[in-house]
Amino acid sequence: MDAPRRARRPGGTELAPTRANRVANTVPGLAPGLGLLVYAAEAGTPGERAAAVAAVLVCGVLAVRGYRAGVRCEAERLVVRGYVWTRVIPRAAVTGVTGLPAVRWTSAGGRRRWTPVTAFATVSGETGGVRSRKRHNAARLRRWAARG
Repeated sequence: MDAPRRARRPGGTELAPTRANRVANTVPGLAPGLGLLVYAAEAGTPGERAAAVAAVLVCGVLAVRGYRAGVRCEAERLVVRGYVWTRVIPRAAVTGVTGLPAVRWTSAGGRRRWTPVTAFATVSGETGGVRSRKRHNAARLRRWAARG
C-alpha cells in the first residue's frame, strides 16, 4: 500500500524576514487579540461575548498572516503574502520593484498596479541585522524581476 503523497510546492525561492522579525510581525494581531480575549471573558451579554470571540479570531488570522508575510519567487509567477491578502502576479506582468519595496506590475486589462511588500519595509529602530536581511531580500526580488 502506498502512502498518500503530499502536494509539492512549485519550485521557487522563498524570501522571508528574520525569525525575530516574523515573530514581531505577529504583534499587530496578538496584542489586541489578548485584550479582546480578556474582554470576552468579562463581557456581560452573549452578543458581546460573540462579538469579542469573532474579533479574537480575526486577530488570530492577522497574527498568523503577519508571521507568514513574505515573497515566493517562482519561475512563472510571484506570490506576495501580506497581512490582509496574498497576491499572485504573473512574471510577465512584473515591470519593476520600487524602493518601498513594492512590486510594479500591469494587470491583464492593461492597468498599471503596484503591490507593497510589507515584510521588507524598513522602520526606524530596527537592528542592523534585520535591516540588512530586508535589504538583501529586496535586492534578490529586484534581480528576479530584472531577469523576467
